[in-house]
Order: sequence, then C-alpha cells, then structure tokens
Amino acid sequence: MSKEKEASVSKGDVEAVKKLGEAREELVTELRKVIVGMDQVIDETLIAIFSKGHSLLEGVPGLAKTLLISSIAKCLSLSFKRIQFTPDLMPSDITGTDVLQDDPETGHRQFEFSKGPIFANIVLADEINRTPPKTQAALLEAMQEKMVSAGGNDFELELPFFVLATQNPLEQEGTYALPEAQLDRFMFKVFVDYPSKAEEIEIMRNVTGAGEPNITAVLSREEILQLQDLVRRVPVADHVFNYVAQLVRSTRPGEEEATEFVNNWVSWGAGPRASLNLIIASKARAILRGRFNAAIEDVQALALPVLRHRMGLNFAAHSEGVTTDKVVKQLIEAIPTGGALYDGADAAAAG
Repeated sequence: MSKEKEASVSKGDVEAVKKLGEAREELVTELRKVIVGMDQVIDETLIAIFSKGHSLLEGVPGLAKTLLISSIAKCLSLSFKRIQFTPDLMPSDITGTDVLQDDPETGHRQFEFSKGPIFANIVLADEINRTPPKTQAALLEAMQEKMVSAGGNDFELELPFFVLATQNPLEQEGTYALPEAQLDRFMFKVFVDYPSKAEEIEIMRNVTGAGEPNITAVLSREEILQLQDLVRRVPVADHVFNYVAQLVRSTRPGEEEATEFVNNWVSWGAGPRASLNLIIASKARAILRGRFNAAIEDVQALALPVLRHRMGLNFAAHSEGVTTDKVVKQLIEAIPTGGALYDGADAAAAG
C-alpha cells in the first residue's frame, strides 16, 4: 500500500469498519427471525445499500421479496414504501403531484405539492416491467438525480435512498422490457431462486405458527450515511484496478482483451459504469466483512450481479443455450489474478 493510501486510513476508520463487521452479523441475526435462506440476496442487497447503488431483482412471485426489503428497512431504521407497477401507473403516482388546497385564513386557493411514495429511504418498485417506459423513466430519473422535479420546483430525496426493482421472468405478455441504458443504472441484477426443501419446511413452520417476530434496529440513519462515506475511503491496490479493467474490457467483443468465446457469443459488452460499480461494491463488501481493503476476491464475488445485465448475447449464444452468467464465469477462470496483472511499478513494490 502506498504512503498516500496509508495516510488516508485513520484509526477512526478502522474502528468504524470493525463496528460495521459486527453490525453485519447483528443484521443477519435479526433478518433470520423472518427470512429463511436467501443468504446471497441479503448480502448483495446490503452491499448495494452501503455502496449508494440500486438493485434489479428477478424472481418468480411468492419468494418473500417484499418481506425481505421491509425487514431490512426496519433493521436499518429507514422508511419503506412499496409501489406496485401496473400498465395504468402514471409518473405522478410515483413522484407526487400538485394538489389544490384552500387556505382557511385567507380563503385563497393555491397548489401544494403532495409527495409520492418515492419519498422514502427504501423503495420497492414491484414488477417495474409492467408499466410503460414513461413511468419507468420517472423512477429512474429519481434514482439517478436523488430529486424530483414538479411544478417548477426541485424536491430532494432524503438520504440514504435505495430502490429495489423487481421483475417477473415468467410472464412476458403485457410487459415493457427495460432498455439497456436504463438497466445500466442498476448496480446489481440479483436472482432470487426457490428455497431448498429444508428451507421450505422451515418457512411453513414459521409462517403458520403462532406469534410474530419482533425485529430490532441495528443501525441508525446517521450511522448508515457515515458508513456510506467510509466506503469511498477504502483503499484499492493498483493490481485490483488492473484486474477490474481487464475483466470489464474482456466482455467487449473486438477489444484486444476479448477472448475467443466472447467474440463468438457477445454482441456488446459492459461499459465503464460496470468498472466503477465493481470497485465501489468491492469496497463495501470488504468493510461488511471487517476489512479495510478491497481485494480481487471481492471483485470476483460480485462480478455476476454487476455484469450479467450489462452484456448482450448474439444468436449463436442463444442457440447454444449460453447465458451472460456463463460468459462471466468463464472470464473469471480465464483472467489471471497474479503477477500478470501488475505493471512494472506494482511488481517492484510487491517484490
């Protein structure tokens, strides 16, 4: 680690990382009161929140997605709203609208802005692909700008602000697929799978039994904001930057770094936002595990949720049953993680 990076690591930062590592264990313990399984989904959702990112979650109905997100909001002392996306949903149904109000003192009427459900710390956008692009765009604009414009005024959203959008992979009729440029706004695309047999039996016992578990808050809103800022200060070694650049550039057909199977299967690869998200998410994953440095193992653990929705496959890939997950896994196996990624300065420092 360079002297500049060492100087940026304060004793308070190290203590904060230790505290977050302990808080993560408490968060998981609290969530276990109501959620069975879903370890990876929980982990990736927490990483996205502390990275100031948003997630797109794909899974069939009935897998407790709403329960998971509302439970996380309780554990983090954050407000939660759920928006059910339907074909007739309007942008104002998300952001809010001007309402004509009577002033009882003066008798005058004036418009006042009534805030929509987007004004919450954690927002679940359920079945986002069931609403037209215009309404999708209203949500995505709020995600990007962290504010809502209405009636010539800008209304800032309270931080932290996290959107988890879901889409059903089974039903295609009456849906509006998110364009690639909008998909790129989501840090992660997370898959939720069916529970195992043992997990399903435990779910039946918990849900059909008497009593309701009480979830306790683990972190406050102010602590979350501090930890989000802490993520940015986590140092990253040069060889990790090089590895991320190599991995992301390898997804682009025609590039010098692209492998033969990428050129054969991929129409277009991930852009620079994928590199940024991999670095930030790797920092968050590191501190959630009590480490104050992002490593290649963090990058590899998060490569699938970051890259799977940022690549387009061609007809040959679809005909062979190839998925973007398969491409990313093969890239992780193909790209070296050792000395081949170091430049001369790194190698000298390491050796």
